[in-house]
Amino acid sequence: MATYKCEKCGMSVNASCGECNAPLVNGMLDLDDGNQVQVSTCPNEHGKIKSPLCCGNDMSLSLIHI
Repeated sequence: MATYKCEKCGMSVNASCGECNAPLVNGMLDLDDGNQVQVSTCPNEHGKIKSPLCCGNDMSLSLIHI
């Protein structure tokens, strides 16, 4: 299961697709202005969301094996 964890406070969250329950995959989205935004994407092409935030920063991805 992919887990996002805040490097500042240690809070974590599991992220999976609501359509197929697959763990979301971390990635980057290139914007037209040249900037990048961290996103979480369904590996089965059900869409993507902005990656979770905590303490004002993007949470970093860590892989948890269950």
